[in-house]
Amino acid sequence: MALLTAMIKTLMAALLVLVALSLPGQAATFSMKRGLNLDQWTTWPGEEQWGDTKAILPYPEWRKFLKDDDLKALKDAGFDFLRMPVDPSPFLSGQTVALRDDLYASVLDSVRTINRAGLKVVVDMHLIPAGGSRKIGMGQVMDDPQTFDAYVDMVRKMARTLASEDPKKVAFEPMNEPIVDCDSDGTSLWPNRQQKLFAAARSSATKLTLILTGACYSAATSLEKIDPKTIPDDNVIWTFHSYDPFLLTHQGATWAGDFIPYVTGLPYPLTAVPQAQLEVTLDTIRARIRAEAPWARQSGLLAYLDEQVASMDSPDKLLGLMDAPFRQVEAWAKANGIKPENITLGEFGMIRQEYGNAYVMPAAFRAAYVRDMIARAEAHGFSWSVWSYGGAFGIVDAFNGDKAEPNVMDVIRTLH
Repeated sequence: MALLTAMIKTLMAALLVLVALSLPGQAATFSMKRGLNLDQWTTWPGEEQWGDTKAILPYPEWRKFLKDDDLKALKDAGFDFLRMPVDPSPFLSGQTVALRDDLYASVLDSVRTINRAGLKVVVDMHLIPAGGSRKIGMGQVMDDPQTFDAYVDMVRKMARTLASEDPKKVAFEPMNEPIVDCDSDGTSLWPNRQQKLFAAARSSATKLTLILTGACYSAATSLEKIDPKTIPDDNVIWTFHSYDPFLLTHQGATWAGDFIPYVTGLPYPLTAVPQAQLEVTLDTIRARIRAEAPWARQSGLLAYLDEQVASMDSPDKLLGLMDAPFRQVEAWAKANGIKPENITLGEFGMIRQEYGNAYVMPAAFRAAYVRDMIARAEAHGFSWSVWSYGGAFGIVDAFNGDKAEPNVMDVIRTLH
């Protein structure tokens, strides 16, 4: 009889598990609608200074510039959450060993500062490339197994640091824009690596919503390659980023490949100015390529410019380009039973001014682009966070303490 009772109990337990697995995906604990990405660094201290408390703390660096009133102003403008980039490199640097606990504590304090202002927060572990005195960046984490293991351990500790916070107010994103599986030979390294990051975060923070993504800069096409069923958890929000069309959103950015730095002055949309005016701008860009680009690259860059312009020179073509990522993500979500509220457009935006470049994008073009992208995200039921508070893409601040034009923030304020 005891054996029969035990067998019945085992069978019932198995049935309960099956019922649970067959239920539609539950919504994440954390909910968000309209967000803004905070800045990462603006003064860029060299790694040799990271052991200096005055150089590195408070962390992240925006804490030195943004006050409580600045955060409350963002809430008043209509944002309900902030995505807070945290550069993981100092947590992996030998320079900060004595300050490591202080760094984790400062991130936690920053989270609470945002929550006190009435805003939710996504803690975004935001790697950038190594360079200068900075020894560890995205390439090192992705290419060296020991460095990746150290990164996983850092994610575990950061999740533990955040674990006791209110899961309705705090979410955790283990890695921003992984640069892996971008190659043409079809590697598929990211799913396994994301599973390791997920396991490390979830083992330490059992209640927090985790923000997960596809490979290769969090593109929509990369999210399509992820099988969410391999992540055994409903408390997840999936993110993708879109800056399409890149030709217009990154004009003049010196770090965005060998083509974009020659491009400035194009309107959004291209049809926003008379055709004759557009041709003058294009001729100026062509002349710059001929004068400044390496001779062996000139013909390729000129052809690429023509190809890109032709892909968006009518309203219908531009619409198709900008709609594509949203359609792809929506189809992926439907195929996998993921609700729209569990999808977020984690980054989008248009450059205002590249640091050191005199050209400033007209504010009306930036505002029109941001308005159009918000409309797309909200039409699909996705939350969104615009890039970013200050710097090259700044919608509140520009560089060196200057303020950005108010046009983009005015778009946010007029949302209902």
